[in-house]
Amino acid sequence: MDVMGDKATLFETGRFVQASDPERIVGEAGDEAGEAADEAAEEVRRRLAAEAGDVEAMSVLGAMLLRRGDLDGAEPHLRGATAAGDRAAANNLGVLLHQRGYADEAAGWWRIAAVAGSAAAAHALGRHHRERGDEPAAEYWLRQSAEQGHVLGAYALADLLEHRGDGAAEKWLRVAAERGHREAAYRLARLLDRRAAGGCDTGDGAEEAEQWYRQAAARGHRRAALHLGAILEKRGDLKEAGRWYLTSAKDGEPRAACALGFLLRDAGDAESAAMWWLRAAQDGDGNAANALGALHAERGETQTAERWYRAAMDAGDINGAYNLGLLCAEQGRNAQAEQWYRRAAYAGHREAANALAILLLQVGDTTGAEPWFSKAAEAGSVDAAFNLGILYAGRGEEREALRWYERAAAAGHTEAALQVGMARLREGDEPAAERHLRCAAGGGSAEAAYRLATVLDARRPPAPAHELGEPAVPAKTECEEWYERAASQGHRRAQVRVGMLAAARGDVVEAARWYRSAAEAGSRNGMFNLGLLLAREGSEPEAAMWWTRAADAGHGRAALRLALVYARRGELDEGQRWADRAVSLGPAAVAERAARLRDALREELSA
Repeated sequence: MDVMGDKATLFETGRFVQASDPERIVGEAGDEAGEAADEAAEEVRRRLAAEAGDVEAMSVLGAMLLRRGDLDGAEPHLRGATAAGDRAAANNLGVLLHQRGYADEAAGWWRIAAVAGSAAAAHALGRHHRERGDEPAAEYWLRQSAEQGHVLGAYALADLLEHRGDGAAEKWLRVAAERGHREAAYRLARLLDRRAAGGCDTGDGAEEAEQWYRQAAARGHRRAALHLGAILEKRGDLKEAGRWYLTSAKDGEPRAACALGFLLRDAGDAESAAMWWLRAAQDGDGNAANALGALHAERGETQTAERWYRAAMDAGDINGAYNLGLLCAEQGRNAQAEQWYRRAAYAGHREAANALAILLLQVGDTTGAEPWFSKAAEAGSVDAAFNLGILYAGRGEEREALRWYERAAAAGHTEAALQVGMARLREGDEPAAERHLRCAAGGGSAEAAYRLATVLDARRPPAPAHELGEPAVPAKTECEEWYERAASQGHRRAQVRVGMLAAARGDVVEAARWYRSAAEAGSRNGMFNLGLLLAREGSEPEAAMWWTRAADAGHGRAALRLALVYARRGELDEGQRWADRAVSLGPAAVAERAARLRDALREELSA
């Protein structure tokens, strides 16, 4: 056990005169030599006084020798002063005996000093009883020490009470923290932090926690600096967060080095990030090892990446096995990928379980995939819940599929929200459908934006027919905005619809742009409508070219238009051929018109 307290507490005479300030940093050899000479002179004076029977001198001399590690020299002086009733000597004699391994004898002298009013001895005696498992006695003596204002006693009492689950621990942590105990400040901050995170805090617990983290960090507590950095990073104060991460990392905290690496990477300094990750990984931080693995994988250095992923596993980070699975899967080494996914999945890695299920599904093992999807989904994997929905939908089990889609949608899965929205549309529950479609569309789903636009479009009152060339309506409706959002994401039907709306406003250029985008992406309706627009503008040859592409893709109305074009040109055989094609393609109204045209052309040809 360490010597109890600082010099004043150690000696407890209040009359010990120091030759120089013990906290002053000596920067020159001359100062150090002077202090050593003063200390030697002081020791000589104390020794002479002790030999003359001065009890105080015996106590102080014994303490000086004890601090120096001269236990044999210190013991007779401390015993002599103790026999004369000096409580500081009794406390320090206990320290000496404890260092020699005589714990029970040490406790006897601490008891004598504690009864005489020594807070340091009461603290030491309390720790002794706690080490022996006698918590009631430990609490009694630690409380005696703490109530006398002993900082270490207050902290030790708080530690005991916290271990027992006693809420009074906070009071004594606060007492010790307010008197400068850095570990108490850190633990008080952690207590307040957990309370705030758990929603049990009714005041400014998070702010107070930050203040205590800051105080402990300023006193050199590396974990406090780490937590302070995390708070500042979350708040967006990246510069100050980086400074505290750096302070903690330099003091040997690997998690801070890892966090600093991520900050540097996000700032674009990958080389410095790799340096700190390397330092953290070498100190056993699995997260840093994974980060290094990912960095090397991005560079195509797969062997180095694999080595770091294995190092992450060795450090106890199961993400290493998952990342190894991803690496093997990217290289087509599916058997090894399955092995690593299984290892991570059995350890509870939910995304590994989902990846394993996908891998099994790809080779046709639906039976093997389902339990892994279920395990991942139950563990909170949103992707797995969505995949379960797909699995059940593929079997025709729509109700069960919808249940999993709803679960994934509630967690923010865009495609799942789309599927729920579509299901509600089929059921006729338009309000619920709109709610889910809005979520999916807001999450970036082009199909959801299109479907939402069609729902809103169907509610609009019929607009008067517009002819090409009429002035455009200045204000766009919400449904048109959703159509445009979907169209801008490449949704072909939305592009056609936006083109139609633009044409209805008389904006021929805008209409042509959207029709052309849809047509070039393979939309038959886009090709047909672009042809109509070009024909009206007098570009019939280009219109015929787009109608031909649309008809070849199965568009009946485009085939009918071609039949009419060729009939007008007098190319009756070609017109009849396209009319036959229109009859076969339909729909019914188109087929009927095409049949009449075909029959007329036949009569003309046979006349």
